[in-house]
Amino acid sequence: MSRPTVEVADILRARSGRFLETHRLGIQKLKVLRAIVNCRTAALGGHKDRCADCGRESGISFNSCRNRHCPKCQTQNRRRWLQAREAELLPTPYFHVVFTLPHQFHPFFFQNPALLYNLLFRSVADTMTEVAANPKRLGARIGFFGILHTWSQNLGFHPHIHCVVPAGGLAPDQSAWIPGSPRFFLPKEVLARVFRGKFLDGLERSITNGSLSLSGSIGHLGEPEHFHRFRRQMHRRKWVVYIKRPFGGPEHVLRYLGRYTHRVAISNHRLVSFDGNQVQFRWRDYRHGDISRTMTLAANEFIRRFLLHVLPKGFVRIRHFGFMANHNRSVSFALCRRLLDAVPVAEPEETNSSDSAWSCPHCQGPMILLQRFSARELPWRFALQCVPDTS
Repeated sequence: MSRPTVEVADILRARSGRFLETHRLGIQKLKVLRAIVNCRTAALGGHKDRCADCGRESGISFNSCRNRHCPKCQTQNRRRWLQAREAELLPTPYFHVVFTLPHQFHPFFFQNPALLYNLLFRSVADTMTEVAANPKRLGARIGFFGILHTWSQNLGFHPHIHCVVPAGGLAPDQSAWIPGSPRFFLPKEVLARVFRGKFLDGLERSITNGSLSLSGSIGHLGEPEHFHRFRRQMHRRKWVVYIKRPFGGPEHVLRYLGRYTHRVAISNHRLVSFDGNQVQFRWRDYRHGDISRTMTLAANEFIRRFLLHVLPKGFVRIRHFGFMANHNRSVSFALCRRLLDAVPVAEPEETNSSDSAWSCPHCQGPMILLQRFSARELPWRFALQCVPDTS
């Protein structure tokens, strides 16, 4: 893929100063802003690499920020995560299920991000496991993982969770694998109703126990009569759960997942131009036939929308549930493979890669870290490179 003509970091370096003059940001958003601005600059120090195959050494490269919100720093993390998931693929179809919320809940997220994102995950997990365990549905203990996304294609706020789940699960006594239909997972209308009830119940509990902050346009919902009226309105709405057609097979899952796991609000390759004042980027209009469009935003508005999607510190946005849960994953997958008569998959080998995670430009071999330099060391290291050899 060719190098993008403009990057998010370019926009932030040019306009973050003016943006901060009119916007007050929390510590977490300020850290993200600073990290992306400094990414791959001398401010973060540098390193030299050497090819493990041909032995050629690179020049000094600047370090990356490794911030999970940075569009340039997700490649290595995504590769490691996908390698780990490759060893866990089961020989069964997989479904992609997406849970979304009505926009009326957005103010709750703005004021209580960690609490509401956790409630969203918990509601989705409880819905999936409960409906699948029902003997009238599948009657099995399923396993799946969920990925939180908070954005729409035009950078608007749109919290939703992508779930990837095998078509089947373990019998209650774990004596057999109960296969699901390769064309049908669970009724989405039932999933939507159960999800709606669990999310509204959790929201009401949070208000009752005082853990939810309510002010501004939703401040009145702290009063029981106002919240119950709001709840009835939300209960009458049709909530959306989308179940995509199953993957072609386990071999297609990883390729598909690469588009969802470590994405950020917008990639650099979607940016079209930046003239110092306005940003133009590509987006897909799914509401009107999945049409590719171009949007132009003032730089400050672009930055504001980008920062909407900064997650709370330490928040885990990829979570595993059921027999995929972290505490018993290896044992559960071994059992699933035995019940499915599947051949065990070898664990991926750890690779010693540098901060740049790139391939040798000469032989395409893996580059390994040779030496690191702090930000203070870089000026005289570059100076030494410019000194002619008189020996």
